[in-house]
Amino acid sequence: MQFLIITGMSGAGKSLCVKYFEDIGYFCVDNLPPSLIPKFAEVTLQGKSNIAKIALIIDIRGGAMFLDLVPALQTLSEMGIQYKILFLDATDAVLIKRFKETRRMHPLSPDGRVSDGILEERRILQPVKEKADYIIDTSNLIPRQLKEEIVNLFLEGKAYKGLIVSIESFGFKYGIPMDCDLVFDVRFIPNPYYVSELKPKTGMDAEVVEYVMSFSESKTFLNKLVDMINFLLPQYVKEGKTQLVIGVGCTGGKHRSVTIANQLYAKLKQKEVSAVIEHRDIERDDKGGSS
Repeated sequence: MQFLIITGMSGAGKSLCVKYFEDIGYFCVDNLPPSLIPKFAEVTLQGKSNIAKIALIIDIRGGAMFLDLVPALQTLSEMGIQYKILFLDATDAVLIKRFKETRRMHPLSPDGRVSDGILEERRILQPVKEKADYIIDTSNLIPRQLKEEIVNLFLEGKAYKGLIVSIESFGFKYGIPMDCDLVFDVRFIPNPYYVSELKPKTGMDAEVVEYVMSFSESKTFLNKLVDMINFLLPQYVKEGKTQLVIGVGCTGGKHRSVTIANQLYAKLKQKEVSAVIEHRDIERDDKGGSS
């Protein structure tokens, strides 16, 4: 039996996880009091059910009862029941933004500042986070990307690398994404924007990809970029980083940056790196300038 505990910060995406785990065949129980976990496990192991995969969503909504989680997990170990912990996290800024967008109050600060509740929640959850087998930072993940990461780990059984690489193409004329850890400027590559038949297309079109990658500087840059990222990833993992955001920019974010970002994504996926990709400005109107 696969026994999974899902926990993490309020606003980090646990509610979405319930749907995704149900989609891949898990029997999910949301907000079970932690003290009942050993009894629940005992019942499911009695052979009266054919449940093979169980996911329990446990979080701070249970108030003081959440403090029973660590002792409950110890009891599971004493019962000989193997379990895994998935911890969902996000930056404070992203969590605050999500609470404001949904107009929800933080469960630990219903009458105060959301930031105070987040700070207290991090303190309470730290012992559980340290025991986690998987940590997913959802700060830069859209729902589709979160589902992809869950499927990769828990359905396809791909190795957990401890870090998700988020690649984002963008146009410099619209500003550099604020959350990038690394930014690469590919405006040195000849611009398809000035080729009449390529101008209305994007880096998602084969003709643009062929044009951009026909130049030796494009190929050399991509190879050097992949080598550098492959070197950096284990260093970041060693330092405890759980997400790396890479920005690839050209002028308008439609041609060169999209092409190089897609090429980088494909190379990393070949190495079985957990990676997601987003093209921020690909749908923007380019009437104001080149891309």
